[in-house]
Amino acid sequence: MSFTHQRSEFPDDFVFGAASASFQVEGGWTDGRGASIWDSFAATPGNIFENQNAETACDHYSRWPEDLDLLAEAGLDAYRFSIAWPRLIPEGTGAVNQAGIDFYDRLIDGMLERAIKPFATLYHWDLPSTLQDRGGWANRDIADWFADYASLVQRHYGDRLAAIATINEPWVIARLGHQFGVHAPGIRDLRAYARASHHVLLAHGRAIEALRAAGAGNLGIVCNLQKCEPASDSEADKAAAHRLDGTFNRWYLDGLFKGAYPDDVVAMLAPWLPDGLEDDMATIGAPLDWLGINYYSRALAADDPDAPVFGLKTVDGPLEKTEMGWEIYPEGLTDLLVRVSSEYTSLPLYVTENGMAEVPGLDDTRRVAYFDDHLGAVLAARARGADLRGYFAWSLTDNFEWAFGFSKRFGLVEIDFETQKRKPRQSFKAFQNLLGGPRGG
Repeated sequence: MSFTHQRSEFPDDFVFGAASASFQVEGGWTDGRGASIWDSFAATPGNIFENQNAETACDHYSRWPEDLDLLAEAGLDAYRFSIAWPRLIPEGTGAVNQAGIDFYDRLIDGMLERAIKPFATLYHWDLPSTLQDRGGWANRDIADWFADYASLVQRHYGDRLAAIATINEPWVIARLGHQFGVHAPGIRDLRAYARASHHVLLAHGRAIEALRAAGAGNLGIVCNLQKCEPASDSEADKAAAHRLDGTFNRWYLDGLFKGAYPDDVVAMLAPWLPDGLEDDMATIGAPLDWLGINYYSRALAADDPDAPVFGLKTVDGPLEKTEMGWEIYPEGLTDLLVRVSSEYTSLPLYVTENGMAEVPGLDDTRRVAYFDDHLGAVLAARARGADLRGYFAWSLTDNFEWAFGFSKRFGLVEIDFETQKRKPRQSFKAFQNLLGGPRGG
């Protein structure tokens, strides 16, 4: 099975990759790795589908050579992976775990041996539990903790990394983890959410400063963006969509690129925000080399005067949906990429995650169509002036999909979690056909 698009439609240096995250794939809990907030969240009954856990996950800790071989077999240029903070520094600060250092040495060297570019993410949600005991993202001190961790990564791996992203999806960290409580650390508190929304960007800025001081280059951050549209043509719903866009997109983009948070969102969150946050904006806006955008769907917003704080609700849309219940809306990716490049930054952009959950099995015809349509959306954005440099499919393999456990399958490669056997799906073969088959090391 093949895509309708050809490799020749993209620039020669356009990067095609696949992505994963440490907690979702690694396992390997016995090498001195410390506990993370997702370990305790998953251990709490009722938080995860069927009370599943990631103790083994995809056993990527042991099977990484096989997984890197799959990347090479697909002809992909790059692997976007994340480094587990508690694997390197079990207590979050202080003593370093040499076995963890050695693991990422093997993994990164394995990529280079296969001519795969390592795109590292420093934080994909697995905060060391000891730092959560000290307040986690609600504690301003996390900016210093994170900067020290970033410096450690640069010292050990910086000369071999093609790119470094500081944070993956700050909206998810703050909103899902601290307001809705459906992600670790499972907090439902507006003050914690408001402060985490600021501190996660402050930590990003401090990390960029620390990485630059240590000689790092090609630095970015990864934001998940969502096309926020009104559920109807009413003025009330249009205003609700603007408010949703404010909390989902503008807060993070304005903070990173405009030197101030949006006034309307600040007004809504004012009772819970820390004092003096405007003094941090220069740090938050530290110069970047690129911006990563994760995109999956759109959101339809309706005015709801009874809803606290933001006065809105989201409603289901009419479009075809993935197994996550998310609408398939590739036009939204084009619109967001063009918007970011025209309103916020001329930096190179990467689509750092895009993909869909589908029913288990090797026949993923819908997923092939999904990727094909979104590759078309990338080309459309480039035609409209967006400086798109790469596209990463989410994800290389099926994995532990956070609160959904193993019930949602995003992989180009199917995993039988009883046997850990890997089987490429049709979408894997479509990328292989697009990219011309296996790449040499």
